[in-house]
Amino acid sequence: MSVEETLNPLFKKIQELKPQFIQRLADAVAIKSVSGDETLRPEVVKMGYFLKSELEKLGAYDIQMKDLGIQPPPVDNPKLNLPPVVLSRIGNDPAKKTVLIYGHYDVQPAGIEDGWDTEPFELVVKEDEDKLVGRGSTDDKGPVMGWLNVLQAHKELGLELPVNIITCFEGMEESGSIGLDDLIAQEAETYFKGVDAVCISDNYWLGTKKPVLTYGLRGCNYYQIIINGPGADLHSGIFGGVIHEPMTDLVNVLSKLVDVNGNILIPGVNEMVAKVTPEESKLYDDIDFDVTELNLASGSDTAIYQSKKEILMHRWRFPSLSIHGVEGAFSGAGAKTVIPAKVSGKFSIRTVPDMDSAKLDKLVLDFVNAEFAKLNSKNTIHAELIHDGDYWVSDPFNESFTAASKATELVWGVKPDLTREGGSIPISLTFEKQLKTSVLLLPMGRGNDGAHSINEKVNISNYIEGTKTLGAYLHYFGASQK
Repeated sequence: MSVEETLNPLFKKIQELKPQFIQRLADAVAIKSVSGDETLRPEVVKMGYFLKSELEKLGAYDIQMKDLGIQPPPVDNPKLNLPPVVLSRIGNDPAKKTVLIYGHYDVQPAGIEDGWDTEPFELVVKEDEDKLVGRGSTDDKGPVMGWLNVLQAHKELGLELPVNIITCFEGMEESGSIGLDDLIAQEAETYFKGVDAVCISDNYWLGTKKPVLTYGLRGCNYYQIIINGPGADLHSGIFGGVIHEPMTDLVNVLSKLVDVNGNILIPGVNEMVAKVTPEESKLYDDIDFDVTELNLASGSDTAIYQSKKEILMHRWRFPSLSIHGVEGAFSGAGAKTVIPAKVSGKFSIRTVPDMDSAKLDKLVLDFVNAEFAKLNSKNTIHAELIHDGDYWVSDPFNESFTAASKATELVWGVKPDLTREGGSIPISLTFEKQLKTSVLLLPMGRGNDGAHSINEKVNISNYIEGTKTLGAYLHYFGASQK
């Protein structure tokens, strides 16, 4: 029987189970597993055990809830436990290939006050708009539930899985995957021994119309600048104009990092970037994308560049610096005339080949300190790296990518574009290096899903057809025996 003949009943079963699959995602979204909020750490742990329960029902065994220990500073609670990593196995046939499936079950913060149209932790089914709206629906609970959906469809059909599966689901991806690198290194020759490929579904189509496979990611170095001034918040009517204000200092320093057109102003950063070759440049010519797709994804007409190649190269191929926020300053409604005593600003740099992370850190921190010194302020500054993750590039024509391409074409009726991505999944490189195997990024969601934003969604069609694609990938990859 051909792979396609095997997949026909599987696809029918997935379609039949659609209501159950949507309910599974609703149950997952309802758990407020925000890893960046210490008060919600019990919810993150709860989500890990939700996955354990689901995996048990679906026939997984040797399920291990790996303890990663205490979360290191900066934290408010010095005894804060990291959430567990959920490891499990499905199948142990030495004649079959083994695929490690990675996903994360933590999410970004969200509240109705942020501008959501609906409660972010209640999945809203909008059949008429082909949408499932809720925090984590696309990043990354939707894809993780997609893998569980694949297992359920096989189990209910009595259809044998074509590969052995190992799961690795973590609860700290949105906060730097603390502890996961060490765990992967520890388990490389034990739990993860014999893995033939790693599949990650934690990225998105480039646009909204055509599926993609992703073979490269930018890295991310995340920094914090802390300015300390007076011993307490002060009244600007009494102290304004007579003391050095931390917020003024911070704004001055942040303004020196990047210009309005996205050019990084820190000397030495751009000089590290590998030159674009003519051959590489040609890879962008046939990709299906235009500025309209960017505007739809951003919800605005604010693009710096107007040509496809310039947009994509600045999204994937060149570094960028983004300023993310300020802590410690007044941010509520009304007009509070306070001078904050201490403020911190956070920013990140997306890295690309051939940027060296340690060299970048030195350039950034030295520059920040030098710019602050120019202010001649009597306040104090502390600049630091919070976390980093390297860029990653793979071979888009290897066996795993070829299987994913066949699966995508079968489900969606079109060959996927081969893309890189501006976002960062540092664990891709860790898996590749530690397990000495290939890593595939097989996205479920579309480019306008709004991950990390308000009204995050996954299209119902992408959730269901994406589940089919994940299942088909396993069958194509497992079609040839080891």
